Amino acid sequence: MSGSLYIISAPSGAGKTSLVSKLIEMDSHITVSISSTTRPMRPGEENGVNYHFLTVDEFQEKIKQDDFLEHAQVFDNFYGTSKSSVEAQLNAGKDVILEIDWQGAQQVRKLIPEAISIFILPPSLDELQRRLNGRGTDSEEVIARRMRDAVNEMSHYDEFDYIVINNHFDTALKQLHSIFSAGRLTKAKQIAQHKNLIDGLIMNH
Repeated sequence: MSGSLYIISAPSGAGKTSLVSKLIEMDSHITVSISSTTRPMRPGEENGVNYHFLTVDEFQEKIKQDDFLEHAQVFDNFYGTSKSSVEAQLNAGKDVILEIDWQGAQQVRKLIPEAISIFILPPSLDELQRRLNGRGTDSEEVIARRMRDAVNEMSHYDEFDYIVINNHFDTALKQLHSIFSAGRLTKAKQIAQHKNLIDGLIMNH
């Protein structure tokens, strides 16, 4: 049975990264798509684990071949989600998460309308500010810019299928996992997985 594609977006400071890493730890059927990038590899990073590291020419070639579900230029570097890589994971029966922003989500929805999208919100602006301040290394100017970016990101919440509010981490994690569990119980998925059983149950009538 093939897996489903999930988009998870959130403003910076909402806790998306921690929730997603815990989610894939607790459910072996869920994986995160590895993005492609042209930025240099940093110490401790591995090709094919943190990112698929490409040259600018290789990246441009993949754009020409139409191999990106979404891509964007961030400052001097390109980032994108490879269609062939995602399809291979889905065909292996994995539920695949794309951790992308609202703009990337719009690009993916056009190509794959059945993708299920989830938006993670913080419990309040005060809490968001506290989390963004929490690193203690950034200037007020940087934090103010992050807050503006976060508010802009959050204004697109209504484009998503599900909303999870990350007030208490364990509760938010359960809610997030329940979306994946329910997704596997749709009629189409159950028929694909249990066709013989279902046929056996109704053939006697």
